[in-house]
Amino acid sequence: MEKEELQAIASQLKNPSGEKGIEMGNMMNETNINMTKHSIQNLNISKENKILELGHGNGGHVEFLFEQGKDLKYYGLEMSELMFQEARQINRNFVSQKQAFFSLYDGNKIPFEDESFDKTFTVNTIYFWQKPEELLAEIYRVLKPNGNFCVTFAEEDFMKKLPFTQFEFELYSTQKAQDLIGKSDFKIVYTETQTEKVKSKTGELVERAFTTFVLEKSFKSF
Repeated sequence: MEKEELQAIASQLKNPSGEKGIEMGNMMNETNINMTKHSIQNLNISKENKILELGHGNGGHVEFLFEQGKDLKYYGLEMSELMFQEARQINRNFVSQKQAFFSLYDGNKIPFEDESFDKTFTVNTIYFWQKPEELLAEIYRVLKPNGNFCVTFAEEDFMKKLPFTQFEFELYSTQKAQDLIGKSDFKIVYTETQTEKVKSKTGELVERAFTTFVLEKSFKSF
């Protein structure tokens, strides 16, 4: 594959747009659904929770999230205008019932007040964080005390085999992610690495290792 094609794939994964973007959104939802469900289940959602997701893609998983508890409120933030529109369309019933709320953001500043959310999660976005330490601080800020943040990503050893990840991707191993989290005020409460079989772009099954960190906004004792 030519360098230009690989760069185009990387760019679409980061910020889907145009007709190709809709295809990419569907493909991402399909290949990431297991990781996404795993992330949602690790949040231990309870009734009336207010939940924030960063980088929701086409939002095909939001219905699954609403099955986790009663009277939930879901807020999704996305950098891609196309995915924002797609997610609103796919989840139009939840939007009209004022259960789901979608907004665009710049990937750095979270447009909500301090201590707004019980739970926050993100799947396969860490590679595109422009200012990782600042974004972690923002996530910490908008979480309520004792709130949880779940971050899930495919391991560097798997990702570096994909030729397009040389463009626009910052890859993470468990250790590298742990080092990043260590610079924040979050406390790590749980870490798990799993392996799953996923279909590659050429249609063959490949093994993908992915890691989930569950973090907590805990009170600091001074």
